[in-house]
This record gives sequence, structure tokens and C-alpha cells, in this order.
Amino acid sequence: MASTDHILVLNTGSSSIKFSLYGNGASELLLKGRVENLFSGPTRFLVQDAAQNNVHEQTWPQALDHAAGMKALLAFLATRSGGQSLRAVGHRIVHGGSLYSGPAALDETVLAELETLVPLAPLHLPHNLAAVRAAMQMAPGVLQVACFDTAFHRSQPALAQAFALPPAITDRGIRRYGFHGLSYEYIASRLPDAEPALAGARVVAAHLGNGASMCAMHAGRSIASSMGFTAIDGLPMGTRCGAVDPGVVLYLIDQLGMDVAAVQDLLYLKSGLLGVSGISADMRELEASDAPRARLAIDLMVYRIGRELGSMAAALGGIDALVFSGGIGENSVALRAAVCRDARWLGVEIDKDANAAPGTGVARISAAASPVSVWVVPANEELMIARHTMDLLHKR
Repeated sequence: MASTDHILVLNTGSSSIKFSLYGNGASELLLKGRVENLFSGPTRFLVQDAAQNNVHEQTWPQALDHAAGMKALLAFLATRSGGQSLRAVGHRIVHGGSLYSGPAALDETVLAELETLVPLAPLHLPHNLAAVRAAMQMAPGVLQVACFDTAFHRSQPALAQAFALPPAITDRGIRRYGFHGLSYEYIASRLPDAEPALAGARVVAAHLGNGASMCAMHAGRSIASSMGFTAIDGLPMGTRCGAVDPGVVLYLIDQLGMDVAAVQDLLYLKSGLLGVSGISADMRELEASDAPRARLAIDLMVYRIGRELGSMAAALGGIDALVFSGGIGENSVALRAAVCRDARWLGVEIDKDANAAPGTGVARISAAASPVSVWVVPANEELMIARHTMDLLHKR
């Protein structure tokens, strides 16, 4: 592949298309941006360069769909190409089921297989696949690559993936899949660069953002994860509840008369930080608030992270390093301090000054004498997708 060829990375949700454009063999970020407010309108298209300077902005008064949003994106990139060609598109696909343990070239056969997984991720996968079909139609002959958020966790032991349910149920694909795999894979690739001894270490990583999860890794491989069959399991999140007693769901249906749609709306969109606080799903707003329920929402998240950290350490048989990533993990000094304070029993000792100003790259924030090192690793799932896409392109 010529060094001037471009790789486009797409992360598509229900109402947005986020993108990154890479050059020089996926080593150089050229542009990034998003098409937002799809279906609701007014749809907005924003593009920034690698230094986060705005280079293009466009707004449509009407609401665009995924296909129209993709058309606008590809048309803009064509005007900026300068003769450089788009060689491949890497797509973040939330679910690969048990079929895929690594990136896959997309064609009609693969798309048909992924369509069968929609019941496993009904709020995410249809939008992922809509963007794929639009890109395939508008950029024929360009390699389309699926990079799965579940693939990294396929290395987990069978027991870590199992539910205590009858085979008639589990044989239908009911098992723990885990998510945020691209983020954890990136963390696993970066830590040895910062500290070579961590290449074979027992690491617990926390990807904390609007979606939040934790992963236990040994020698860069996933051993256990807090998310299970769906992306609402585990930690409390921005609007998602995290782990909840299944009996609560039965109670909501039997005693409160809620149907499946109402329960889904509650668990995915009206719980978590937003539901507990009644104020916001944004950690920054909650930390700035004096409201008791804002404090409760933060304290509950910290407590549940601590509980899950103990579970992850048990799955690993000990812990050598703790990693924070994601929007909250990278930016909330107070949350990192609280989690590390509660983890002193594991040997975690934080450096207050380092935690207060970790910098912009991979940074150690633990005290020099801490038996467990603590790190901040900025999330970069897009780069991971670009690398996978480039590797598959080279193999063709």
C-alpha cells in the first residue's frame, strides 16, 4: 500500500457517525469528526484536523439518515483527497458473537451472519450494519473491514464466559461476551511501551465513560470482563444501570406492569449516573454539583468499581497494574483518587501530584514504592481499528 493511501475508520451509533481518517500506513491521523443528530435533525457535520482545529462545518435543517450522512462524509473526503485514494474502511462493530475472534473483511456473506446477531445487540448492531451497507454501496471496490468490540474477549477461559443456565438456553448463544474490547486491546499494546515488565503482567483496566466496564488481562489477553451478555452489565454507566438482580426485572414486569420496551428504556437510558442523580449522566456536572444525589451517584460508581476490582484481581490471582481509560477515567482526578484510596488493600498507593496532572499520553500516577503500578492510558479505539484494517489490507 502506498504511504499516501488513506484508511477511514467509522464508529456508527443510532444518531451519529464518528470518523477518523488515517494516512501513512495508519500511523498518521489526518482528520476526525462526526455527523450528528441523524434522524432527529438538524443534522450537523463537523471535521477537525489532528490538532483539533475546525476545518469544515455544515448543517442541514432536515434530519439525515445513515446513508445520507455517509454520502456527505465521503463527498467531503473526496474534495480533500489531493489525489490520494481511499483504500479501506474500518468499521467498529459492537458484536461478533462466537463467530469472530478477530477482524474480518466484510461481504454479503459476513453481513448476513452479522444480521443473525442483531437480537444480541438490538440497540447498536443495526446502526453499525446500516453504515457498512452505505459505505459498500458508495465506495465499491474499497475494502470494508469489521473490527469487533467482543473479539478481544474470546480468549477468556470457558468458565469466565459461562452462565449457570441449561444448555437449551446457552446453546442459543447466551453467554458472557464482554465489550470495549478494542479499547482494552489498545491498552494492552501500549503498556509494554511504557513499562516493558508489564508485557507479561496481571493488569486490571477500567474503561470509564458514558459506557463503563473493567477487564482483567494477563500477558495482554482478556481473562475476565465486567460486561457480559450485553453492554448494560457490570458497572453503573452514564445512563445504563450496570449489574442488577434479575429478580428486579421480573418485579418490574410482574408488579409494575412494565413491558419489554419500557424495561429496556429504563435499564439503558434512564438509570446509571443519570437515574441515581436525577441531574445528569455527565460526571463533570455531577462533580460540580452540591446536590446529595449527585454525590450518591459518584459514590455508587466508585464503590462498584472497587467491588469489581476485587473480582478482577481474584480472576487473575493477584494484580500488578491498574489502568484508567475512557472519558471519565482519563479526566476525573477525584474518581481516580477515590478508587485508588479504596484499593489500598491490594497494594495500590497513588502519587497525588502525578494523579492531579497526568499529562496527555500514557502516564504512571502511582507512588514509586507502590506494589501495584497505576496508569492513565488515553483511549484510542480508532487507531486500533486503523491498524487492524491496514493489516488485513496488506494480506490481500
